Amino acid sequence: MKTNFKTLLVLLCTMTIVSCNAKEKKATEQLALLETETTHTNEQSIKVALLLDTSNSMDGLIDQAKAQLWEIVNELSYAKCGDEQPNLQIALYEYGNDNLNSDEGYIRQVLEFSDDLDEISKQLFSLTTNGGNEYCGQVIQTSLNQLKWGENQDDLKLIFIAGNEPFSQGKISYQDATKQAHKNGISVNTIFCGEYNLGISNFWKDGANLGHGDYMAINHNHETTYVATPYDDKILNLNQKLNGTYVAYGNIGRTKMALQEEQDDNAKGYSDENAVSRTVSKSSHLYKNATWDLVDAEKEKDFKYDALKKEELPKELKNKSTSEIKAYIATKREERESVQKEIQQLNEKRRLYIKSQQKDDNNGLENAMIKAIKTQAKEKKYNW
Repeated sequence: MKTNFKTLLVLLCTMTIVSCNAKEKKATEQLALLETETTHTNEQSIKVALLLDTSNSMDGLIDQAKAQLWEIVNELSYAKCGDEQPNLQIALYEYGNDNLNSDEGYIRQVLEFSDDLDEISKQLFSLTTNGGNEYCGQVIQTSLNQLKWGENQDDLKLIFIAGNEPFSQGKISYQDATKQAHKNGISVNTIFCGEYNLGISNFWKDGANLGHGDYMAINHNHETTYVATPYDDKILNLNQKLNGTYVAYGNIGRTKMALQEEQDDNAKGYSDENAVSRTVSKSSHLYKNATWDLVDAEKEKDFKYDALKKEELPKELKNKSTSEIKAYIATKREERESVQKEIQQLNEKRRLYIKSQQKDDNNGLENAMIKAIKTQAKEKKYNW
């Protein structure tokens, strides 16, 4: 189901530039300017809870989740609310797997809301299928109760639940769960993996109606069709340069840098095109690593160079003065900004090329689903 699930995930599915040269004095002046500039921090977020059926018949569904994560991120990176770019947080649940706790309805929170895209990718690749009993009402209710949806009325809050068994199974009423979601300002979108009318008779459309979301049916075993472009190799080469701009620090720095490389490998293991999509995501404002990368961390309001401990610094910075560390980070920031800009420029050409070559999907799902997400977002004054 690769091509179709790409669209599903699309539903799911700012960096201030510091110019400096290698001279320490110039770098310090630029950093001082950065600290005094007015930055535009958007408080709004797109929050997506993805509820995936991981029973035996859903291998194709999970396969697509792994393949199309970066297409989600890329599509959502183009979203704006006014002049601001919203944040993105994704949560992940699996349900309907016999390996899960029966007392909890065969449901597991794989990941709470997170903006750590590498961690999200890691967890998607960890999913396996087995068994099951699929309780849609219960997994929706569980996500409502467990996740921190927040009180911001302007956030775009979306649940996407995908599966192929009757929506009415389980002891928790799907009617109550979807109505509660709507009451909480959360739209429930249902994706039936099978024939459209069968999904309707199995109450998937009713669940979407009650949750004020959209009902969709997909062939979850349909293979993704990729369009290779003349820009792919250039973008992949730039990924290596981009990775070279990260400056790992703290106890988790080395682990997180290894995770970054691991998810690069996972994407490339799927296809070169998927690796290209991931590289594009890494060049966007949604790829944030302030918890372990000094270049991103320095932009945080509470960051202080004086608070850095020598043992937490990479070896190339351990014996450097604060001013030398600042100059080093400024140089890395300049390098990263340059690489990201080049990736984005190549991606614009790539997108136009794909658009000119790509044929319409057989069931027209992609256009319908993109229209659906943008319709829901429009109510919150988001636009693309």
